[in-house]
Parts: sequence; structure tokens; C-alpha cells
Amino acid sequence: MRVSTDTVWKWLAEVPDPEIPVLSLMDLGVIREVEWDGDTLVVTVTPTYTGCPATAIINLDIETKLRSCGIEKLRLEQKLSPPWTTDWLSQEGREKLRQYGIAPPVEDAETESLAGRLSRLGKRGGLVVACPRCGSVNTEKVSQFGSTPCKAAYRCRACLEPFDYFKCH
Repeated sequence: MRVSTDTVWKWLAEVPDPEIPVLSLMDLGVIREVEWDGDTLVVTVTPTYTGCPATAIINLDIETKLRSCGIEKLRLEQKLSPPWTTDWLSQEGREKLRQYGIAPPVEDAETESLAGRLSRLGKRGGLVVACPRCGSVNTEKVSQFGSTPCKAAYRCRACLEPFDYFKCH
């Protein structure tokens, strides 16, 4: 069965991220290309990082979804260059993270100039991360690692709630 790539993109928008199920793989920005190679559908995926333990599950979920939609010939390809960056998260995905209680990455924190980045630093030299629950920027990093390797553990000094921050990559 050969359908339009627009239809395939819509199907893939329904596949949740296995670690943060409020995000779709499309929100995460890991699906890079969808194209037909003859009668075979080729889906190109860039993992969030090379050693991401969820990569195998993501590929299985993509395959399961597309096969359930009638795709018989399918090839998944991994593309490591350019590497995935949190800049690829959709705006809708960032808002979904916030509503879920995870602080989204500070926009362009990885790629902005040093002067711009320093203006975002707090008094202790840490990145200023707003609490996803109350919005306060009176927060502190508790640990470089949160519930998964791609998140850091933070605490809000205003509402006293702990939260994860989706680190910039």
C-alpha cells in the first residue's frame, strides 16, 4: 500500500515518545525524513543521543504504527549527522513538557552567544530555569541527572516542588 508522505507524517504524529508519553515523536523532532524508495517506505530517525536506551523502542513503535496502518514494506534508517538538538523540539512539544511538569530546555541555550548565555545565568552561575508549576525563576539544580539521562533534577525555592529540566543537547 502506497499512501502520501503527508498521510505518513500524520500517522507518525500519533506515536508517543516512550520516556515522555505526552510528547509525540514529531514533537520531539526525531523523525527527520519520510520518503518512498520504490515500493518501500523509508523513515529516517535521529536519536536524541547516540546511546539513548529508548532508540530501539522508538523504532519498534514506529514500525508497529506504520504496519498497523497497512504499510508492508518499510525501512528505518538512523541518521546521526547532524546530531539531534533540543532546538528541534516543537513549540507545541515545549508547552506539553511544561504542562506535564517538566521544564523545557531554555531556547537556544546551546547555540546562543556566550554574552547571551551569561545573561541567562543566575547569581550562582547556573542556567535560569523557570519552574513548570508556578513559573518562578527562583530555582536550583539539585543534580545533573534526573529521571532519565536527558533531564536534570531541579527544585523550586518558591513553591518548594521538585521538577525535571529537559537538558539542552
